[in-house]
Amino acid sequence: MPHKFKTLDVRPILARGVEPFAEIRTRVANLAPGEGLSVIAPFLPSPLIEKLGSEGFQSRVERDLGGLWVTHFWRDD
Repeated sequence: MPHKFKTLDVRPILARGVEPFAEIRTRVANLAPGEGLSVIAPFLPSPLIEKLGSEGFQSRVERDLGGLWVTHFWRDD
């Protein structure tokens, strides 16, 4: 698992009524070797986990005490 994760909080994107997948796709496409992306969401992003998993991404999910879901994505390089 990478030691450096970039973070994307999708809550403001969702609050604007926008689907965050395009932004997530851009962020994962721009990850350097050894980097990962942590996505903060108000729900478990199961379709995203499945989609990125089918593209070779590993994931680990955490739920914080406030009810937010943090999903870490990375590729084993």
